[in-house]
Amino acid sequence: MTKPPTFNGEVEKIVGFLMVYKLYIRIRIRKVAVEEQIQWMLSYIQGELVYISKENVVKDLEEESLEYETVGEFLADLKKELSREDNEIMKIVELKNVEQKNKTIEKFV
Repeated sequence: MTKPPTFNGEVEKIVGFLMVYKLYIRIRIRKVAVEEQIQWMLSYIQGELVYISKENVVKDLEEESLEYETVGEFLADLKKELSREDNEIMKIVELKNVEQKNKTIEKFV
């Protein structure tokens, strides 16, 4: 089985992404701990649309406070977050990219 493609957070591709990743996990890494499965998936999730979600999960992994008992729970949360109509994540990404006199907003905070 080939490795799954990188997912960039495009909402219209979420269904295909979920199917491919669930299948890969089931075939290749089913017996691996949930935490490791999520870490593996995070390595294939790229782009601004999913950066905030990924950052939060990595923080939970580092603090050993990950609340997901199954990869399915993680995927359901990710899907819900990316499927929001108002998509708060996009607003956060846009805000982070706001520039004033060639300086990002982070330099002003």
